[in-house]
Amino acid sequence: MQTKSLVGLTALMLAAFAVLTGLGVWQLQRLEWKQGLIAQIEARTNGPPITLEDAVALAGEGRDPSYYRVRADGRFHHAKERYLYAVSEGRVGWHVIAPFETEDGDVVLVDRGFVPDELKDPSARALGQVENVITVTGIVRTPETQAVFTPDNEPKVNRWFWRDLAGMARSMFPAGTTEVAPFFLEADKSEVPGGWPEGGQTRLEIPNNHLQYAITWFLLATVLLIVYGLYVRSLYRRPPL
Repeated sequence: MQTKSLVGLTALMLAAFAVLTGLGVWQLQRLEWKQGLIAQIEARTNGPPITLEDAVALAGEGRDPSYYRVRADGRFHHAKERYLYAVSEGRVGWHVIAPFETEDGDVVLVDRGFVPDELKDPSARALGQVENVITVTGIVRTPETQAVFTPDNEPKVNRWFWRDLAGMARSMFPAGTTEVAPFFLEADKSEVPGGWPEGGQTRLEIPNNHLQYAITWFLLATVLLIVYGLYVRSLYRRPPL
């Protein structure tokens, strides 16, 4: 009976050990992936800006242009601003997203940056609504999908809670009249008349705790082996009945 119990316990131990070590190996794989992603982000954000045409071409080839810095000359269509709910440094407010049309006629939606709630109305920050041709430099960010606990966007009242590129484009332009780039640009921090919107809102710090997680799983697997070994040894040290 004791032998049968030990066989069952051993099978359970081996299964648990396999799961724990598998999780540790998976976290090491995630670590390698995350390190590569961080290196890519650093290279792209610190590299020289590329053109909007090049970024669109990358996306058209099925490659991810995220975090490339893009520079383009053109004008904002301020009347088509959209407002994305945000909290910045403890302040509740909005990201101002507006279509930017280049001198070649290409259009990209630019997240100009953050404004506190009291400056949501463009009339409260009129100096920043520059009408002239300007140069915009920003970081490519791909559209989002709605998370489980994220509220629905409210296009009719111009309140957005997640970056729905297709939805924003439809709300700005009649269907089929204007093609926009398949990504957003998050504007760099720059001198804006009146100081708002405040650019440079891109979060580049990516958590990388996979090594700690891997060590934890491997330690748990080691502890499991030790406990199992001590238990088996205690069985064989018991005096026979």
